[in-house]
Amino acid sequence: MGSFLADGIVSLIDDTSILLFNIHALTTVRVLVFLLATLLGILVYFLMGLTPMVPKRLFLPVTLFNLAAQLVVIPFYIYAYRHAQLATWAVSLIEVVCAFGLLYWIHGSFRIRWPLLTENQLKPRRFSWLNLGLFFGLNLLVLLPAVLLYLWVCAARAVDHFSDSFMALRPGGFTVQVKTYVRSDGKKLELVPMSHIGEPEFYRELSQSFPTNALILMEGVSDNRDLLTNKISYKRVARSLGLAEQQTEFKPIREHVVRADVDVEEFAPSTIDLLNVAMLIHTKGLTPQTVAPLMQYSPPPRFEAQLVEDLLRKRNRRLLAEIHSRLSESDYLIVPWGVAHMPEIAREIQKSGFHPTEIRQYVAIRFGSAGKAGKTVIQGERSIHSN
Repeated sequence: MGSFLADGIVSLIDDTSILLFNIHALTTVRVLVFLLATLLGILVYFLMGLTPMVPKRLFLPVTLFNLAAQLVVIPFYIYAYRHAQLATWAVSLIEVVCAFGLLYWIHGSFRIRWPLLTENQLKPRRFSWLNLGLFFGLNLLVLLPAVLLYLWVCAARAVDHFSDSFMALRPGGFTVQVKTYVRSDGKKLELVPMSHIGEPEFYRELSQSFPTNALILMEGVSDNRDLLTNKISYKRVARSLGLAEQQTEFKPIREHVVRADVDVEEFAPSTIDLLNVAMLIHTKGLTPQTVAPLMQYSPPPRFEAQLVEDLLRKRNRRLLAEIHSRLSESDYLIVPWGVAHMPEIAREIQKSGFHPTEIRQYVAIRFGSAGKAGKTVIQGERSIHSN
């Protein structure tokens, strides 16, 4: 009970200083207090299952609060990330109010007196098979499935929201939506969301679906000056999951392919450094030799903004410029690029007069594919939607 109260007070002070002054002075102390409160909460929670002595009406809110709080703030990180700090502050305030409310319930006042809970406030029965059976039954059959279902729904909503519906998380795996856009002059543009790894049939079916008269604007960062010490590769991850690499299986007609991406030399030095560290782990796996450079890496100020600018915004601008320049020589453009690029690209092309006319759905990754590389998984699942 004391650690729960301390966690709430420290969290509220830390969140208030962050919210008002952007000061993180208590963050380290907060993490330590949170870990202590969480560990003690887990211990007391299991004690409630072993013995009826622990009063559940007092300690259920204490032991389950941190779990509930973490689950509640997830939607804010999905739909209102800029207000997530405010949501965290509200949770800390509720924790403090809850702690003092329990103290008032126990002592009849808000004064903190030690011990917070005396022995005579515990129940006399030390063990009960009925209590133990109900405890494990409710956890295994109600609480655990409810939490897993909630996390699944949040994950599915996050994928849909951040990809602007170009990708979806389904019980069977990940699906992508290929969207066709048409302009009043008859020009047609097809946005094809891609993943670096996926089912071999996914890439083959996409390649076969492209019309022979279409011009394909391919993704792929070049490295003309050999600035990357480790070439970008997802072979290791693909093999471990029983999937295939995009660059191996995705083979559209070469005569109609145009590279529309940037070169590594256009990235900031900090981005290049991170890519070198990340690709070292991708290609050689997690070993002391590969993890050490990552642990020693110290990002410069505004690193996250620069990373998004290099890996997303800058490449999108290059692609959009290529789209507009190629429309004069082709009536049909196909853009097979990563899912993360699609929301901005879709918004920008619609500003220039394109409107969606058709959607085709493909299964990119099936959850049952691990260890089953080569298994046929695409069932020709397609849905047509006309606006």
